[in-house]
Amino acid sequence: MADDTSDAVLDSVVRGSPPVIFRAGGPMLKQFDESTASSRKGSQAPTPPRSVVGIGNKVAKPDYSEAKIVLAMVGLPARGKSYLSNKLMRYLKWLEYDVQVFNVGQLRRSRAHHKAQQSGILEDHTSNYFSHNNVEATKLREQLAEDSLEMLIRWLKRGGNVAIHDATNSTRMRRAKISARVAKEKGMSVIFLESICNDPAVIAANVALKVSSGDPDYKDLPREVAERDFLRRIKEYEAVYETITEPHLSYLRITDIGNEVTLSRINGYLQSRIAFYLMNLHVKPRNIFLSRHGESQYNVEGRIGGDSLLSERGLAYAHALPELVRNNIGDAPLIVWTSTLQRTIQTAAELPYPKLTWKSLDELDAGVCDGMTYEEIEQAYPEDFANRDEDKFNYRYRGGESYRDVVVRLEPVIMELERQENILIFGHQAIIRCLYAYFHDLPQADLPYINVPLHTVIKLTPKAYGCDEERYTLPIGAVDTHRPKPGSTISPPDVVPLSTSKREYFGTNVAFGK
Repeated sequence: MADDTSDAVLDSVVRGSPPVIFRAGGPMLKQFDESTASSRKGSQAPTPPRSVVGIGNKVAKPDYSEAKIVLAMVGLPARGKSYLSNKLMRYLKWLEYDVQVFNVGQLRRSRAHHKAQQSGILEDHTSNYFSHNNVEATKLREQLAEDSLEMLIRWLKRGGNVAIHDATNSTRMRRAKISARVAKEKGMSVIFLESICNDPAVIAANVALKVSSGDPDYKDLPREVAERDFLRRIKEYEAVYETITEPHLSYLRITDIGNEVTLSRINGYLQSRIAFYLMNLHVKPRNIFLSRHGESQYNVEGRIGGDSLLSERGLAYAHALPELVRNNIGDAPLIVWTSTLQRTIQTAAELPYPKLTWKSLDELDAGVCDGMTYEEIEQAYPEDFANRDEDKFNYRYRGGESYRDVVVRLEPVIMELERQENILIFGHQAIIRCLYAYFHDLPQADLPYINVPLHTVIKLTPKAYGCDEERYTLPIGAVDTHRPKPGSTISPPDVVPLSTSKREYFGTNVAFGK
């Protein structure tokens, strides 16, 4: 991780393989675990003495108000720009930065759609529109890019932290305009993120996704016709494309996502954090399996925390898992991650795959309430109990953690997850909630109330714009440990979002006027 006090410039660093110190089990992650580990009581933790007043307090949201970054994408069509921008947005939002993507293509389509509704005039957005020999269309596209940049800057002024300008920005002239405009705003900085892809198979897959996923530019066109036109559009951009070579710019260049990264003039904590995250991404097909441990003795007794063993039904779940996993993964390689607590290790015991234990995957530390039932907590600390139910994400147990604390300690896990291929994680209710919210881009307010039932395996398949999901519930009974938010009339994310991978073509934050 980048040091908070460091403003060192990372000039033109090309990554062949990521730093070993940041890998799972590496010294940096071990140091992180040791620095954030709290004392955990065993299964027989006694009820806290009456001299302890209250169970904790609310944790204030980090003050990111000084962080103002414009991240301008650079690259030809079908090179993964929107993939990178959406992944980065999801990651930073999970860490509670205020992030928004301003996609120029969405703005173009939205304004054309609005114009058609108002006047009945349909604009031609086939490949000819993107030709730099088409003077009128070139002016319109430049205006769209400038309008998007102005919207972005206004949004940052209203309190945003990172605004992503998702466009080709493929010429030195366009990048110079962006740099000059951002330089007029006090406290704002700009980074360019160039995505280069040299793999014909990946480009072909991106083109196929573009013309088959409902893009309004190709509505009602046969797929073959749409594909030919989109390839002509790419040729029009290739004719004028200029890769980033400007020595005065801050930029990252990502080649064949996951293979090589070049950094130049990346300064400070947030910029370094963004760079390190992007260095860990790849686009290889994979599945991420999430499961809570089998039902534990403490689950049966209604107690939280502790380090209890599995119940009889929990052991039955562990025994049934190998067949379930084998039926879904086949002969593909798989690595199993567990926490350091007995119930996750027991759950994974019969699986014939390499295993890795993470202390960062341990359950949310309940501090003085470890080993108590919710009824005991409510009786001993009624006011604090009500306050935690009111703001569960921010409430930290005395001597323990809040959900916000858990998100922070899971960041190295997310980094390593993005580097890996097939992974099966056995965790705990709070841990799975946090990881699930990251992959599905769920708001922090909903995170503590996500229903993650026992004896269920959640299969996530990362896609270009989100995740597809399947769930496998084994017919082995277990207690229900889910507690909905008291007094809430809005149902939390109990219903499985089978897919959050559909691309948004019109956007929800675009303006029709200039």
